[in-house]
Amino acid sequence: MEIKPGVQVVDKNGKVVGPVTHMARDGWSGELKKVIVNRKPPESDFFFTPDDVLEATDTVIRLKITFDE
Repeated sequence: MEIKPGVQVVDKNGKVVGPVTHMARDGWSGELKKVIVNRKPPESDFFFTPDDVLEATDTVIRLKITFDE
């Protein structure tokens, strides 16, 4: 699973959260720790971990959780 900036994120109900804007990696291992979707105000930014990902393709990332969780 390769998560890249710009890929659309969709929750388990099909709601579009937005595109991946940043990724936080462990400084020593390079392991991906968090993925960030920046959203326009008044919406808050959305953070998720690789463990929250159900499926990732080149065009979409489907989450195991809903956006509201």
